[in-house]
Amino acid sequence: MYIASLIAPAGALDPALVDALRNAWGGGDVTWLSQDEAAEFAVEKIPDNRWDVWADLQKQRVDLVAQPSENRRKKMLLADMDSTMIDQECIDELADEAGVGAHVKDITARAMNGELDFEEALIERVGLLKGLNASVIDDVLRNRITYAAGGATLLATMRANGAYAALVSGGFTVFTEQASSDLGFHENRANTLIMNDNTMTGEVGRPILGREAKIQALEEITTRLGLSEDDVIAVGDGANDLGMLHRAGAGVALHAKESVAAQCDIRINHGDLTALLYLQGYHRDAFK
Repeated sequence: MYIASLIAPAGALDPALVDALRNAWGGGDVTWLSQDEAAEFAVEKIPDNRWDVWADLQKQRVDLVAQPSENRRKKMLLADMDSTMIDQECIDELADEAGVGAHVKDITARAMNGELDFEEALIERVGLLKGLNASVIDDVLRNRITYAAGGATLLATMRANGAYAALVSGGFTVFTEQASSDLGFHENRANTLIMNDNTMTGEVGRPILGREAKIQALEEITTRLGLSEDDVIAVGDGANDLGMLHRAGAGVALHAKESVAAQCDIRINHGDLTALLYLQGYHRDAFK
């Protein structure tokens, strides 16, 4: 059996639309997880017109996900940070302070879209930060970084239900440590900016945490906790996230680059991070 989930911004999910799809797909009774926001029903198989329906629903700001009904409630969250758990790309914000924002943003966008090698792009971008005072990091954290909608609720709800949460980022530890503490992750992994006398040297610590390191984190943490990869829900938006998204039991492309989303079966373009709870069958009244 499979579960078809329909998720939209609050108040945007029309019950008539849900009923029409359920009837067209021969589904079971509709369960509303949040009125006019998230609903689901069971189907014996995923219809061949799934992606055509998905494309039509996108025009109505509705995300459609079909996944196996078994083991939906995950025991571990593995999350990217930049443009996923936070609304920004931390290196772009630092680059703005260094006066090279436009150039770095272009490189970041191309790297996240899979057009550039991630490690080479990171080395080039960090090189442009040479000479920047470390105090800028605190300024960026305080004035530029905002947490993505629904993130704190996602963490609190999954943790309250016994799940483990890990933050894995191609960004920097000075940002993941703060985000991990504020949002409630059990651990975080990221790259290290090399400093000398509180000044950025333009170098990044090795080995660089990129696509393969995120897969490694998935393998290492699940082994340590005695979990299977199917017990994991992973979320990210960039090309360097694809490895962990493909390996996890549920890999969610969240507001992802188009080329990235096209390679994932679970795509959330309109909902926020609480969509990951609805995908697991949580009702809104169970949110923390």
